[in-house]
Amino acid sequence: MNPVLDGILEKEGGYTNNPADKGGATNWGITELTARAHGYQGDMREMTRDEAYTILEKSYWSAPGFDKVAQLSLHLAFELCDAGVNVGPSWPSRWLQRWLNIFNLHGNKYTELKVDGNIGIKTIEALNTFLSWRGKEGEQVLINALNCSQGEYYLVITENRERNEEFIYGWMKNRVIIE
Repeated sequence: MNPVLDGILEKEGGYTNNPADKGGATNWGITELTARAHGYQGDMREMTRDEAYTILEKSYWSAPGFDKVAQLSLHLAFELCDAGVNVGPSWPSRWLQRWLNIFNLHGNKYTELKVDGNIGIKTIEALNTFLSWRGKEGEQVLINALNCSQGEYYLVITENRERNEEFIYGWMKNRVIIE
């Protein structure tokens, strides 16, 4: 089993269907729309942890390339995947690319990245160079930076949708953790 996905499933817990949540019926962090897109036809209350795990692994781990990030940093991969489950995987992928570009000392350490939300070989090479150069401290600074972007994302979507005020405190408490 994958410790990142196990941790996310533990954090997400079971079934919810809050009328203020745009995602609607959700189980194990999987919205009904996502479940249906993956062929799940049952009642969302009955989705098993294993079914959710399979969806997470395919769409929120392998497809966005967070599995490749995990080969360099399991902590970064957890941060990216956890954010991706909550806001969609392209957002944290873009945040990673933007921060790597900004931390690059005017392009002196690695090739500047196209911010496209696709974690491919260039993003992985840049991340590897960054982590080799900055070490464990750089890893933590990058995680903090990603959390800053995630917090800003929550602020903007809550300013634009008042009903999100019901969730933002919990998002900040449980998802945006700066150490």
